[in-house]
Amino acid sequence: MTMSPLSDAIRRRDALVAWAVDHAYPLWWEQGYDHERGGFHEKLDQTGKPVDAPRRARVQPRQIYSYAIAPQLGWTGPAADIARQALDNYLSRYRRDDGLFRALVAPNGSVLDDNVDLYDQAFALFGLCNAAQALNDFEHLHPIATTLRDRLIARCGDQGGFKELQPDALPLLSNPNMHLFEASLAWEAAGGDAGWGRMADGIAGLAMTRFIDQDNGGLREFFDADWRPAPGTQGRIMEPGHQFEWAWLLLRWGKARGRQDAVKAGLRLLEIGEVHGVDPARGVGFNSLLDDFSIHDHSARLWPQTERLKAAVLAAEVTGDDAHWTTAARAADGLMLYLDTPVKGLWWDKLSPAGLFTDEPAPASSFYHITCAILEMDRVVKAVR
Repeated sequence: MTMSPLSDAIRRRDALVAWAVDHAYPLWWEQGYDHERGGFHEKLDQTGKPVDAPRRARVQPRQIYSYAIAPQLGWTGPAADIARQALDNYLSRYRRDDGLFRALVAPNGSVLDDNVDLYDQAFALFGLCNAAQALNDFEHLHPIATTLRDRLIARCGDQGGFKELQPDALPLLSNPNMHLFEASLAWEAAGGDAGWGRMADGIAGLAMTRFIDQDNGGLREFFDADWRPAPGTQGRIMEPGHQFEWAWLLLRWGKARGRQDAVKAGLRLLEIGEVHGVDPARGVGFNSLLDDFSIHDHSARLWPQTERLKAAVLAAEVTGDDAHWTTAARAADGLMLYLDTPVKGLWWDKLSPAGLFTDEPAPASSFYHITCAILEMDRVVKAVR
């Protein structure tokens, strides 16, 4: 008996949810959290033991997100307690007096790098939003987030989006804008003030007019001070993973705003990533293309697989086209390759062009990508069944 594309996807959804609930969530709490000094470890080695290393600001709110959503996937562990402990640690160690979040601290909490990076601020906003919902602490956390948002707008807001926080820093980047877009949509959905919708609209507008090439529909990474493609090869780079990730965000925004041009742009980004950015031999999305869709970097990290899955399942929901469920099943298969580790609940991060994984510790930063993809797949499956 031939199974339908949706049935194939549901079986993979079930496997991914079981992996998260039965293995990943327990492991990353028991071993991935520093129960002596507080905060999440940067990495676990492939035996499941923590690697003692400096801790980047971006990792903590990503892990807070992953545990904040854990009950939605059926995990019955102490998710709220974990999110609260991690949030308190994050706010006390990373938040500067000006409301921005510093880049790096030591395991004991001492400051190693007090500089601020736009990418880190995006994840601060995102983590605060998910913590506010999981902990029912909107009254306390929304003002922290709006203060940060408004300071970012004042310091580096530009044409609806954001330049880098360091004055005159080049190239300008689409990637932190993407995560600010994600955070603003999350706060808008959570009932935040009207500023979140304005922020989302501004970034979407910049993406539609500047980040996305008006001729071929692909999304670039690097720009000059006027949001034109950066000079040389750098300005030609288009990452398949970001085609997928922006597709997911623009489909969400376009659906919410009734903007068919954004939906069309999102579907085109998904098409580019799928047709030009997936290696049929390995079954995975690889790292980067150039603007003529030739291969630039054929290695394949884990995170593009998660973004491929998110974009495919949302496209299936938005369009009703079963072909996207077939893509989603293939994307899930690609992701599960990276989850096939000696200790269940870990992952490999890098796959070579020859199909060999790099034997190295699992970075905690990837858990956000994985859990977000599983949650989106689960949500859409439930919505369309």
